[in-house]
Amino acid sequence: MADILVPADDALLELRQEWLRTLAGERRLAAKTTEAYERDTRQFLAFLCGHIARPVRLNDIDSLRPADVRAYLAYRRRKGAQARTLGRDLAGIRSFLRWLEKRGLANAAGVRAMRAPKQPKSLPKPLSAEEALAVAGKEAQLAEEPWIAARNTAVFCLLYGCGLRISEAIGLTPEAFAGGPKSLRITGKGNKTRIVPLLPAALEAVQRYIALCPYHLGEDGPVFRGLRGKTLQPAIIQREMQAMRGALGLSDKATPHALRHSFATHLLAAGGDLRTIQELLGHASLSTTQVYTGVDTGRLLEIYDKTHPRA
Repeated sequence: MADILVPADDALLELRQEWLRTLAGERRLAAKTTEAYERDTRQFLAFLCGHIARPVRLNDIDSLRPADVRAYLAYRRRKGAQARTLGRDLAGIRSFLRWLEKRGLANAAGVRAMRAPKQPKSLPKPLSAEEALAVAGKEAQLAEEPWIAARNTAVFCLLYGCGLRISEAIGLTPEAFAGGPKSLRITGKGNKTRIVPLLPAALEAVQRYIALCPYHLGEDGPVFRGLRGKTLQPAIIQREMQAMRGALGLSDKATPHALRHSFATHLLAAGGDLRTIQELLGHASLSTTQVYTGVDTGRLLEIYDKTHPRA
């Protein structure tokens, strides 16, 4: 939007335009991100103009107090903005002030110390047991090459059957499956190691893939390979899942990571202990795992409605 609509003096407007050009040019931010920052700072300057009852000047920005920004965020909240939007608003204001600060034109310390509004925890979106089994089944794979179809089955089996992250699954080596083990040693986030049970169905899927794979698989190299024999990339598995969504009539919630969510949710629904599920997932904090209890509320209500004598 043209600067003429922004209630600020010419000097501040020119600086703001230079900052926006820097975002798009030197920092190469996505066009939509730059547009969002432009809109967020424009709305902030409009609020500040009303707050001080005149067009905003550079010295007004330099003398900004955290209370001024909090007043703006409270105003936006009253207008219906949610926590995620408010967090982005604050990020845009911070970015502009930091840019000015680097040029000795403003002090961003107060705004930099402000905490972003607390984001609501978004609940994982698990698949149903039937959907998860269909995705991990060899019959549903769409790849024409038998070894690639077997590879996809094996990866999906590890995500759902063992609760692995994609990076953990594709980082495994053939040695991890030597001798038909009953468990896997997984190195996850923060280089933390955990032991997860290896279901017979998942082991069988991996062994079938290894038998069909046309490339030499050294003990220390990656077990899962791309079409040309290089290390399998997460984006390939994500594309395979996207294709399967259409073929199986699944919703957009059916992503590779949703299989890991489904692993935890289905264990919880079957009576699994939350602490054990935490260890299987490799979560550092139990509070992270507790998010899954919110997912299963529907299941608990369903059981209550069917079994409670007063329901």
